[in-house]
Amino acid sequence: MKIAILGSRGIPVNYGGFETLAEELSIRLARKGHEVTVYCCKPYSKDNEEYYKNVERIFLPTIRTKVLEKPIFAALSLIASIFKRYDLILMLGISVSSLCFIPKLFNQKIIINIDGLEWQRRKWNKLISRLLKFQEKMAGITADKIITDSLKIKKYYYNKYGIDSTYISYGAEIIDYPPGEVMEKYGLEKDGYILYVSRFEPENNALLIREAFEEMGKKNIKLVMVGDAPYADSYIKKLKNTQNPDIIFTGYLFGDAYKELLSNAYFYIQATEVGGAHPALIQAMGAGKCVLANDIPEHREVLKESGIYYKNKYALKQQMIELISNEELVKRKGKDALKIAINEYSWDRIADEYERLFQEVIGNK
Repeated sequence: MKIAILGSRGIPVNYGGFETLAEELSIRLARKGHEVTVYCCKPYSKDNEEYYKNVERIFLPTIRTKVLEKPIFAALSLIASIFKRYDLILMLGISVSSLCFIPKLFNQKIIINIDGLEWQRRKWNKLISRLLKFQEKMAGITADKIITDSLKIKKYYYNKYGIDSTYISYGAEIIDYPPGEVMEKYGLEKDGYILYVSRFEPENNALLIREAFEEMGKKNIKLVMVGDAPYADSYIKKLKNTQNPDIIFTGYLFGDAYKELLSNAYFYIQATEVGGAHPALIQAMGAGKCVLANDIPEHREVLKESGIYYKNKYALKQQMIELISNEELVKRKGKDALKIAINEYSWDRIADEYERLFQEVIGNK
């Protein structure tokens, strides 16, 4: 098959979830013998190499603004892909769903992964939220198939629009990295820190985590916060307004550096409140980490009984105190999470599921 993956910022991953999916999926499909192209957003690309692990990369520009950056890049990618005559286009995200009929005019199939409920994010005003909800609806009209990464989102989409989407989750790499240069750089010891990883945006609750950690008082453990965000300067300034030497901000980390920090953390915090199955959460499970998670259905769906949950800042604080003093519980929950990751979320299995869906859609051509 000749396949194009659109809507991520590109590969290799240097941003977030869709980028992780684009990389892990594309290299596995290429390994299976398919011709795979990933469209890459030029401002986020660190080089201009034409191929990455046998996956073609096509670079396109965008306008660097909070609202227009992604839809402009996605629209340009969609138009450019028409001339390449792909058998199938995988669009990651709904930002230009209303335009996704265009490839079908040229006898190309298109699948849209809608991710979570983007319109619920607190960073959007009412107008943008309404536009995103419209695009969410249009995805079901213009696409040949819809992919949802969470059973809760699958149920929502069916109840709301009467469309039975295909559920395929994100995947996890099983990792176990020894302490190394990154931990030395930040003065960290194995099991000597709590790890939080996310974009620093309000619905990901980074500020809540920092405040709860500080309110615990001195506990002989550090908090490492990995992430950043474009167009969230005021929130990030408030988040980093602390003199606590036990709180470490690393900025974005990817690849081996990220895996080293994840492998050696004492436990991991997943504080997101919007979205489907979060890649960082599943990856923490693949590292065998005990996960303290915001108590929303999407997190319970993934973690099941392996998770520890909180509903508010007070509960978060109490759960952190409990985990800090209960190493046996932390280890047991980490082992349970790893078993789930191995059995349900391997990237090889996820790639197989995508390939089967692609073949099914192409077969209808």
